[in-house]
Amino acid sequence: TLIQAAQRGDLEAFNLLTLRYQNLLFSIALRLLNDEDAAADAVQDALISAFRRFNTFRGDSLRSWLARVVINACYDELRRKRRQYSVPLDQLNTEGDEIETSYWLIDPQADPELQFESSELEIAIQRSLDKLPAVYRLTLVLVDIQGLSYEEAASAVGVPVGTIKSRLARARLQMQESLQMAGELLPASYRIELPLSV
Repeated sequence: TLIQAAQRGDLEAFNLLTLRYQNLLFSIALRLLNDEDAAADAVQDALISAFRRFNTFRGDSLRSWLARVVINACYDELRRKRRQYSVPLDQLNTEGDEIETSYWLIDPQADPELQFESSELEIAIQRSLDKLPAVYRLTLVLVDIQGLSYEEAASAVGVPVGTIKSRLARARLQMQESLQMAGELLPASYRIELPLSV
């Protein structure tokens, strides 16, 4: 089988096994790190690490095993970030001053109002996610955003299923409260109008 071949060190078999999970792994890393370059690096590091340690894979859920390796790589990246502060070079001009994003790259076919509202909503959601404690954010990303089952998320994080359920409930509640507080900042099409009490 592919798993046995990969466990014997067959890189092609490993690549075939992990190819279908790369978008999932990148998405998890991006939600945890909030930086595309760092997320890509974390996924690459995780896949290298997973290949080297693939003989330890017991044959359970490959998806949750790979998710756990990526989560650990993200935590390593966050620890590195705390030790050093970096600015992406493409955000600076030749004098070292910060430059704005190139607006000529924006899709001219997109409706500007919808694009603005969508970006406002994304910002509000990302800010609410960023406010969550790391364990709640991770649980919410794995279950609600990436669609892992409770069991897969528990395996990926290394905690009991009950812990995943309680963390998820708390994460959802905190997200709801945070988004309600940001409600007036959201575009009108995303607000919920509550009836006034008489």
